[in-house]
Amino acid sequence: QVQLAESGGGRVQAGASLTLACTMSGRAYIYAMAWFRQAPGKEREFVAVITWNTGSTYYADDSVKGRFTISRDTAKNTVDLSIDRVKVEDTAAYYCAARFAPFPASQNIHRSVTEYPSWGQGTQVTVSS
Repeated sequence: QVQLAESGGGRVQAGASLTLACTMSGRAYIYAMAWFRQAPGKEREFVAVITWNTGSTYYADDSVKGRFTISRDTAKNTVDLSIDRVKVEDTAAYYCAARFAPFPASQNIHRSVTEYPSWGQGTQVTVSS
């Protein structure tokens, strides 16, 4: 039984930097880990994903590009999401998710919530102006 635990959320001022962490336990093989976020009243949306063995990264467009950085520590089974220059619109619950097999050969499939069988409980990030 795999378990994911997020940490690092909280209330921050716009313009600050923030790092979220996700620790995974209970599973030996990981193919990829991702971060999603869900703002009040909106659907959960993809933020970034990193493949475990190669460290390849993919990010959502425009809204996060250039400000968000995903990284992993394979020895500690952790994945971090660093956010620079946070904006009020970054306010959301942030979730980490894990996948244990290669993605199907379909463009942008890694952005789909249904491709990740394991999820954490989320950590809330609230950005004030």
